[in-house]
Amino acid sequence: MFLEKTINRNRKLVQAAFKLHKEGLIMPDTYLIDLDTLIENAKKIKDEADKYGIKLYFMSKQIGRNPLVCKEFMKLGYDGAVVVDFKEAEVMIDNNIKIGHVGHLVQIPKTLIEKVIKSRPDYITVYSIEKAKEINEVCSKLGLKQNIMLRVLDENDNLYSGQYGGFKLNELKSIGEELTKLKSLNLSGVTSFPCFLFNEESNEIKRTNNIDTIKKAKEILEKEFNIKINQLNMPSATCVNSIEKIYREGGTHGEPGHGLTGSTPYHKFNDGDELPAMVYVSEVSHNLQDKAYCYGGGHYRRSHMENALVGQDLENSKIIKVIPPTDESIDYHFELSENCKVSDTVVMAFRTQIFVTRSNVAIVKGIKSGNPEIVGIYDSQGREVN
Repeated sequence: MFLEKTINRNRKLVQAAFKLHKEGLIMPDTYLIDLDTLIENAKKIKDEADKYGIKLYFMSKQIGRNPLVCKEFMKLGYDGAVVVDFKEAEVMIDNNIKIGHVGHLVQIPKTLIEKVIKSRPDYITVYSIEKAKEINEVCSKLGLKQNIMLRVLDENDNLYSGQYGGFKLNELKSIGEELTKLKSLNLSGVTSFPCFLFNEESNEIKRTNNIDTIKKAKEILEKEFNIKINQLNMPSATCVNSIEKIYREGGTHGEPGHGLTGSTPYHKFNDGDELPAMVYVSEVSHNLQDKAYCYGGGHYRRSHMENALVGQDLENSKIIKVIPPTDESIDYHFELSENCKVSDTVVMAFRTQIFVTRSNVAIVKGIKSGNPEIVGIYDSQGREVN
């Protein structure tokens, strides 16, 4: 999906992938992250957000919940991490990384609520009265008050399978009455997902109906309960190109994820401000009939994986078509459309979510200067490996 863009816009990253694999420093099924470029991308997004007064929570799931990288984002002045689930929350807490937003796509299990609240997140998103009451009970015990945000939805909103949950607009009056009785909670935010999506036909990142729902929810809650909604959180496709769009819609917060690695759908068709900062490295395992097979482990069903660069180095390599495994199969291998030399390096660049893979993640600095140095190798959940 991004291979040609990466070769054209961050050629040294591809060269480093070949070099580090050839030297035996990284194994097949490793995502290689160009740390310097990643930090530059994050700074570009932050600088644009500062221009418009937009706050940012960085998302780390797509880069394997990597604590080393997250600490670099915090140095840039990001307001904390948005953790997609409770396991990611634990990674951030255990590595002393501030949580800005937790509970949006996955609610906090009851037994972890106290640990999360003690870490003092900015906001917890709730889907149900029951979960709000559990959070309130723990806050009361700890003598703390917690900001909460509601995930809201309406009939024509965009929702993804596996992510259903939230409060419907027509429930907000009754929901608000119950929530405002919980004295250890401060209801002061609303959110939804996705608020922006790339439209290939118009070649633009465009608003979704979910934004209208957020705005209506804010109006209902402020009017009915005399409260102040301080956060209108508008995630999805957050990058330099979309920051002004968040501002124009009245949003207060964005949550860059793929924007940080220059790998949103927008970046496939456009030379965005952010440069490609990540590739996937494998190795030819064997040939069978007229096909070759390289080691897998990093497959993501929505990757739009198309091509691989195969060879000894960038200058002596060939672009070959990739056939990913079917969705019902385990990705032991990726199929290549023609025979290749066994043990040659394979470099790919596609849309991924490292946290759902079994891959390793190599964080590499010095790529731009031509002196790549591995500063850490981690598993897909942010744990350092030998």
